[in-house]
Amino acid sequence: MTLNFLKKLLPPEEGTFYTLFEDNAQVCYEISKLFHEIVNQGSTEERSKQAKDLKHKSSAVAKKTLNLLNTTFVTPIDREEIQQVSNLLNKITRKIVKASLNLAVYRLESHTDCMKDQAETLLLATEELKHNISLLRNVAEVKEVTNSNNKLKEIESRGDEILHTALDEIFSGKYDALTVIKLKELYKNIESAMDTCFDVSDLVLNISLKHG
Repeated sequence: MTLNFLKKLLPPEEGTFYTLFEDNAQVCYEISKLFHEIVNQGSTEERSKQAKDLKHKSSAVAKKTLNLLNTTFVTPIDREEIQQVSNLLNKITRKIVKASLNLAVYRLESHTDCMKDQAETLLLATEELKHNISLLRNVAEVKEVTNSNNKLKEIESRGDEILHTALDEIFSGKYDALTVIKLKELYKNIESAMDTCFDVSDLVLNISLKHG
């Protein structure tokens, strides 16, 4: 009993929380790569399985993070910040998985150019997100964190432009009502995932400014 209590008073192994963040950011990148493949090459049973596996992997990392947080008194950054980063990374993966699986369920005849542009932009966002998350290990590097935040902001702005073009197209009368509903949900899910990437980046910047 005393030994377990003393373990809680000690910080976890060096960088454990940061490693978990990086693991989940990697999952975000992997599911965005898979979404990019589905949009450009088509959905298959194997790709749907990969999407579900990545969702489970992200949830497992998030659960491991929470369990570690619940058994640790001393943490490298605030407990609320750890939980927020973990939850947001898991949210990104879940949003992309939902869009990936719906692409198969909706049986769209083809994937639009806007959807392909979104997939490309999402890939850029999650790639930068991996770098952004890695900077948490050294929160004193405020300048580099700020630069990464600005890059993600530019990517998010590009995503906003694509969404505007996409919505303008689907409401132009080119598609039937059911296709409009399908496309709108897909576009919104991916846009939400990109917005959440920037939310993580904002949080990392705030942590850096506070602890740097």
